[in-house]
Amino acid sequence: MSAHVVVGAGPVGSAVTRLLAGRGEQVRLVSRRGRGPDDPLVEKVAADAADPAALGRVAAGAATLFDCASPPYHRWPAEWPPLAAATIAAAEASGAVLASVNNLYPYGPVTGPITEDLPLRPAGPKAATRARTWLDALAAHEAGRIRTVEVRGSDYLGAGTMSLLTELVLPRVLAGRRASVPADLDAPHSWTYVGDMAHTLVALAADARAWGRAWHAPTPPPLSIRALATRAAELAGAAAPRLATMPAAVLRLGGLFDPTVRELRETQYQFRGPFVLDSTAVTSTFGIEPTPTDTALAETTDALRTA
Repeated sequence: MSAHVVVGAGPVGSAVTRLLAGRGEQVRLVSRRGRGPDDPLVEKVAADAADPAALGRVAAGAATLFDCASPPYHRWPAEWPPLAAATIAAAEASGAVLASVNNLYPYGPVTGPITEDLPLRPAGPKAATRARTWLDALAAHEAGRIRTVEVRGSDYLGAGTMSLLTELVLPRVLAGRRASVPADLDAPHSWTYVGDMAHTLVALAADARAWGRAWHAPTPPPLSIRALATRAAELAGAAAPRLATMPAAVLRLGGLFDPTVRELRETQYQFRGPFVLDSTAVTSTFGIEPTPTDTALAETTDALRTA
């Protein structure tokens, strides 16, 4: 029976943990508060994963180290580098494969579909931080110190996920209220199901063909925010959504009082025009297909209604 370490008990980390335990494999789930899914095969560990010594002790003997952590959004540049360094050190000391989650921020603004072979051109401090964590892991891999793979996804759908859609749009749509969104409501946008991210991460960590590069999680064809909100309302039996575009000036004003809102300005390019992820590489190489959007949306709306 294999033993795995999962860092982070958020939506991705919890999904990875449930997937592994469901296969009969032992999991040590690390988070600051020791939270996560209840399962006899899951050992929940309260620890600071950015502490190399603490993480090294937890990772000893593990086959795989899954980095699914996510510090508070406005503290990424300060908190992610020591966390990433600790996961690299733990993977090196234990011999575990390091499988990490990332997003599409490192590419910066892109014209056309986003593929894995595009150069990394981050357009802000959070994006630069996420690019650097991958480049550091890749350098360790190329030096023969570790084995690593990274899986990147777009904005998430699924229970417990946090995104512009699940925070600002769907709760209001389900309540029959008007939603003001800092986005082009009709621009095509890719949405990745959190379960597909977990499935891909586990599969690629166990396949040597995947190591040493980044892959995009399987993701269905893009849908605009308006189209996705409309379909979510239909699936949930709610009234048709009432949406409006939030002017950039209003977003700037909100940022004066809320640090998370302030940080949204760095990635406005992702929502003011087309933002399309191409995941054909992972499907053609490993045969992993995306979950239908309706399935992901139904899980998302059910979770929001019972929260």
